[in-house]
Amino acid sequence: MEPDHSANIDKFIAEFPDAAVVGNAKTFAMIKAFFPDLELKNTLTVKDGETLSLGAHTLNFVFAPMVHWPEVMVTYDSTDKVLFSADGFGKFGALDADEDWACEARRYYFGIVGKYGVQVQTLLKKAAALDIQTICPLHGPILSENLSYYLDLYNTWSSYGVESDGVFIAYTSVYGNTKKAAELLKDKLLEKGCPKVAIADLAREDMAESVEDGFRYGKLVLATTTYNGEIFPFMNQYIDWLIERNYQNRTIGIIENGTWAATAAKYIKNKFEKSKNITWLDTTVSIKSAVKPENIAQIEALADELMK
Repeated sequence: MEPDHSANIDKFIAEFPDAAVVGNAKTFAMIKAFFPDLELKNTLTVKDGETLSLGAHTLNFVFAPMVHWPEVMVTYDSTDKVLFSADGFGKFGALDADEDWACEARRYYFGIVGKYGVQVQTLLKKAAALDIQTICPLHGPILSENLSYYLDLYNTWSSYGVESDGVFIAYTSVYGNTKKAAELLKDKLLEKGCPKVAIADLAREDMAESVEDGFRYGKLVLATTTYNGEIFPFMNQYIDWLIERNYQNRTIGIIENGTWAATAAKYIKNKFEKSKNITWLDTTVSIKSAVKPENIAQIEALADELMK
């Protein structure tokens, strides 16, 4: 019932006033909320697991609450073996764009559905009992080949598993010194044979892509300055975005910078105190203004820990 999907219900009914509108109880409550003046003459309220025969086609309704709204249900056409998957398996981007599916689908998933991994896992278990040959999401292309690839990725994402072996370094830097430390760590990791090192300046790059990379890799390094007794605002926002999407099962390292009263490391750890299965690296790089020889040694030690 999000408006990008439901905005034309009233126009459709105006053209076909006797058409049957099929939904569940929460669907019709939301229709009334969005379109208070719309009168539906013919409705059919379905329940989870119920079927509807249309003649040649039989539709099976599978409820998927909080994937990612409470009224969501997916529909399986057992005749053509098509799953109409709502927001599931969707992606950003134009349909005629020649681009990798996973990148924009990952950003879509963690940006929109990421908080509801448990609910997605429940839906995947229900879907496993269906003979699915085609997936038709509400966003993105129709999927009809190598479906195990998409299903496996969704299983990894929704179980908060690690998709790619590597390290993501997210930093904010006021004068360039924290940036220097983050880039030095990247160089050290690559020298030591790390399979992939991604790095992002949270103040200047797409925050949604940084959230995506935070979930993609199993190891995360947060590098930031102390700011008003807390941390730089873009880093604060970034951590909030991770936490509200149930960030878990990850290893985190910290690079903090503070000319006086450095408290960034302590503040960051406190923000993650309710997150599940977070492993903190023993080495914390603590910079006082500019990167000095002792900090380079700390960065070396942090890189060694990340490579274990």
